[in-house]
Amino acid sequence: MEYAEVIRRRRMVRHYADRPLSPDVVDRILASALRAPSAGFSQGWAFLALTKPQDRARFWPYVPTRVAQTPTMQHAPLVVVPLAHKAAYLARYAEADKGWADRSEARWPAPYWYIDTGMAALMMLLTAVDEGLGACFFGIMRVAGDDLDPVVDVPAHTAAFKAEFGIPDEYSPIGGICIGYRADDLPPQAPTVAARRRDAATVIHHGQWNAT
Repeated sequence: MEYAEVIRRRRMVRHYADRPLSPDVVDRILASALRAPSAGFSQGWAFLALTKPQDRARFWPYVPTRVAQTPTMQHAPLVVVPLAHKAAYLARYAEADKGWADRSEARWPAPYWYIDTGMAALMMLLTAVDEGLGACFFGIMRVAGDDLDPVVDVPAHTAAFKAEFGIPDEYSPIGGICIGYRADDLPPQAPTVAARRRDAATVIHHGQWNAT
């Protein structure tokens, strides 16, 4: 698929056919994440890939709101959880060629461990489209005020998820990605999406913010 077509076709797909993926496809999607850029080539990320039905069954209870709203997401044969590793960045920039020996987070203008892991996630989203598949990125959380969990304790929820899958403490999940074949009856994109899409003139500022 041409790159421009991959970009045009990328959308969050929440309805999947109950159809398996070949191991080769799964490997290509996961490998694409490793081509994402990272500050100092720190590569402070890891990826939990869930392909076995029993492992995916353990995952979905941690996103109950998502399941309640779009249960067909559970048909996706691949779930990937990108994990950010802050310590890798602090250690890399304490090396001699960087010289931030104090490893202070205050030196960082933004948390690049999350940014870079997000870019790795986008690589997988785009590769899924190139493979003729659909994909969706979503948060691993409960929503406050719903019938499932009226009180949200985000750290406790994250800790429980990490304990379920044996994820080390120093790794932080930034969300989940489900990937698979689009459902045959996939509903069309809501017209409100096109209506809400901001055009280039409203978000791109040439030279200066208020330049005319």
